Amino acid sequence: MVTSRSLPKDLIARVDDLVDADTVRLVDLFKDIHRNPELGFEEIRTARLIEKALQNLGFDVTKGIGKTGIAATFRNGPGPVVMYRADMDANAVREETGLDYASTVTASREDGTQVPVGHMCGHDAHVTWLIGMANALVAVRDEWSGTVVLIGQPAEELITGAQAMLDDGLYNFIPTPDVLIGLHTAPGPVGMVINPPGTRMAGTDQVDVHFHGVGGHGSMPHKAKDPVRMAAQAALDFTSLVPRTVEPNATAVVSVGSIQAGTDNNVIPSEALVKVNLRWFEPHVREALLGGIRTASESIARAAGMGDDELPDLVLKGASPPLVNTPDLAEAMSASLREIIGAENVVTDMPAVTGSEDAHMLRGPHTDLPFNYLLVGVAAPEVFLDALSRGELVPYYPHNPNYVVDLAAIGFGTKIAAYSVLGLLDPR
Repeated sequence: MVTSRSLPKDLIARVDDLVDADTVRLVDLFKDIHRNPELGFEEIRTARLIEKALQNLGFDVTKGIGKTGIAATFRNGPGPVVMYRADMDANAVREETGLDYASTVTASREDGTQVPVGHMCGHDAHVTWLIGMANALVAVRDEWSGTVVLIGQPAEELITGAQAMLDDGLYNFIPTPDVLIGLHTAPGPVGMVINPPGTRMAGTDQVDVHFHGVGGHGSMPHKAKDPVRMAAQAALDFTSLVPRTVEPNATAVVSVGSIQAGTDNNVIPSEALVKVNLRWFEPHVREALLGGIRTASESIARAAGMGDDELPDLVLKGASPPLVNTPDLAEAMSASLREIIGAENVVTDMPAVTGSEDAHMLRGPHTDLPFNYLLVGVAAPEVFLDALSRGELVPYYPHNPNYVVDLAAIGFGTKIAAYSVLGLLDPR
């Protein structure tokens, strides 16, 4: 099993000097990606930036895996194959940070609706860290032996991007890895890394519930079977499922993110769509929630007078099991990082969160592949401390319109990525 090793001080110094010398370029790159966010499976420009940067460094690059995904391989002698993943997509969130490089981008959905787009989860930093880390690794290739596989993954926010790459034959283009790791931004202070072993994030499901009805004139609701009312009732019932179907000592979340129906004030539409998100840690909890959604949906439709052939359609879109850090790997990587950034800056005791990811799904058929996922602080320390003084845990959360990656985190995150990968490769 691949494990993380301590890095010699001269190699750490080389990495630090390389990243420091590259920071102006990386900050400019980060700002460029931030200004030009792209939604899941639309990351054409972002993927092209990764492709060009890695080709210039001598990586063997395959593009278009899972529509917009990138897989790049750098072989540097015998040794372990280390796979590192960064996600590329942005959120349908209007940015409110006021930064001079803030996004003003809008995009069209498949249904024709226009939505704002912003990097409110830090994936712009993830791409920048990957490119900066690749530059450092190639520059110190005389210090390590093995193979590095870098993944630019689409559509993490949809929880479908990793599976799309697998379905498109990812492992036809890369060697089988010995270990898989990834980094994500976190609203802790710059300089901190969070890396507990074991279960870290919840499993998730994205569920669309499509209600059928009978449309009609707004003045004659008694002649219609109103799907808007069904959808509204469903939203209330779904968000009541957890306390009624899940045991009190289990953790679960049901959220309704969108209700879509109709266009005109005076027209009762014939259909409505409710978009639901689940979070869970235990498979039986997932099954209880999915069963509850189906039962509630069908009951609501029947009560509205819909027949057996007119009951709601449930579509499961993206899904991912809980994210679990391989304990031995997480502990070894934390030990290595403590030697570099100080024990006080490596947090290994923190409860799991109900956020979700699909990075670990890139294991595909290699289900026993050791995996570790680190969180890197990106909030300005003074902003973080100000939040603490107000009794808040963090200054902002992912997907918030005011989510900010402090520019000092660009160099820091790049170094953490480089240290992490180097620690998993063989020394020369």
